[in-house]
Amino acid sequence: MSKFENEYTWGNAIMDNSEDSFHEKFDKAIDEVKKEFGKKYPIIINNKEIFSDDCFTVISPSDTRMSIAEFPKASVKDTKDAIDSAKNAFEKWQNVSYQERVKIFRDCADIFSHRKFFLATIMIFETGKNRIESIGDIDETIDFMRFYASQLEKNEGFCKQTFHPNSHEKTQTIMKPYGVWGVISPFNFPSAIAIGMTTGAIITGNTVVLKPASDAPLSSFQFVKMILPKLPVGIINFVTGSGNIVGKTLIQSSNVDGISFTGSQKVGMEGFQEFTKSTLKPFISEMGGKNPVIITKYADLDKASDGVLNAAFGFGGQKCSACSRVYVQNEIADKFISKLVEKTKKIKIGAPWRKEVFLGPLINKESKTKFENVVNIAKKDGEIIIGGSVLTTYEFENGYFVEPTIVTKLPEEHKLVKEELFLPFLCIQKYDRFEEAIQFANQTEFGLTAGIFSNDQKQLDEFFSKIQAGVVYTNRAASATTSALVSSQPFVGWKNSGSTGKGAGGENYLQQFMRTQTQTRCD
Repeated sequence: MSKFENEYTWGNAIMDNSEDSFHEKFDKAIDEVKKEFGKKYPIIINNKEIFSDDCFTVISPSDTRMSIAEFPKASVKDTKDAIDSAKNAFEKWQNVSYQERVKIFRDCADIFSHRKFFLATIMIFETGKNRIESIGDIDETIDFMRFYASQLEKNEGFCKQTFHPNSHEKTQTIMKPYGVWGVISPFNFPSAIAIGMTTGAIITGNTVVLKPASDAPLSSFQFVKMILPKLPVGIINFVTGSGNIVGKTLIQSSNVDGISFTGSQKVGMEGFQEFTKSTLKPFISEMGGKNPVIITKYADLDKASDGVLNAAFGFGGQKCSACSRVYVQNEIADKFISKLVEKTKKIKIGAPWRKEVFLGPLINKESKTKFENVVNIAKKDGEIIIGGSVLTTYEFENGYFVEPTIVTKLPEEHKLVKEELFLPFLCIQKYDRFEEAIQFANQTEFGLTAGIFSNDQKQLDEFFSKIQAGVVYTNRAASATTSALVSSQPFVGWKNSGSTGKGAGGENYLQQFMRTQTQTRCD
């Protein structure tokens, strides 16, 4: 059995002092990727590429004059054809040995590893992620494929002999796939989340119809094209277009046996209710967060300000794990805020393919408009202490660039403190007693990630004991609430942040795509 190891490209570059080589590979990949701009791409049904004149254009949020790709607007019929293709392919695929499925995904992971800088650079232009965020997304993709392969191998295909006191009865349990899965993925991790969910379904013997986010379909298309020749016909189908057409058709179809969804809480809950309204079927969902960080008077404020900055403003706060609330103890609040503001002023904003840039654009015009609306509310009801502007000077005029923004003096029940915004927008609240901070942190419908900065061990223990979130960190300067690593830190949401309590990248994830059968053979 192969030992699982994380890809960890940027971390290894730092440890090996090879950052220059890392950036040289990106510089080379940028020229290569630009040659691919503007191409028309197909949907893929039953292994057939289907082009269309009815297309939507994927533009770069960094510069809307850049046409990245064109993809078809799939119809209801296209989606139903994809479901039929997956249904027809299921019977044979479920009987393919787990060893063969493991080999396919390990081979794909190796190809991704070889092409990682090219694939990460596509993502930079497609989503506005910076170099380090993009390579991290591709690394996570590779990790998902390898980790799930290792889990399937470790558990011998999830077939287990069981004991029976009657020697004439031979018993075992075996986990079997459900059938056809609809995979509905978001823009913010267009490789890792889309491919991680798809891997979970296919490697366990299911078939898939994959619908990527329309803002970023090219990253997952690279995977589909790569794995297609390795799979029997119809196992994976790729359908692009509107959520109101493709997503709705998947969720309403009686021939879809399971849905794996990542996106907003509103869309996820509506999808769950529709999909399960007349029958019991699995709906695996991760639905966002409003993630708090607690900073106590015993904190290292340099670590705390670094951790909050990275978690709040990395990829413009467009992560379900982003820090969007900070609870800081009154005694050190002014000092912490001062440090955080000074560091925020130094954030380099710009074209994300440049190596010195930390913060690129928001994903689209709608997000920019939302930012403007949120800022207007914050100005009226609170106090903006830094940021709050859309950037419109020459360098930024063709993209969706905004300033990282920090607001204080909002009431605890204010909508900006409670609602997920998916923006580089941070609310700082003050508290007196540590018990209050825990209480405030837990007063949310979400429960995804949370962090604390304190050098008091008793406080750290109490935090772990009482915080209501699935992924929690202490004193993490690299990022207070984001950047979970496959295998080490399974990514799981509590409350309305997730439907199953089993984390992606964890040892319990694959079982969600299967159901147990108990088998007895009598002499």
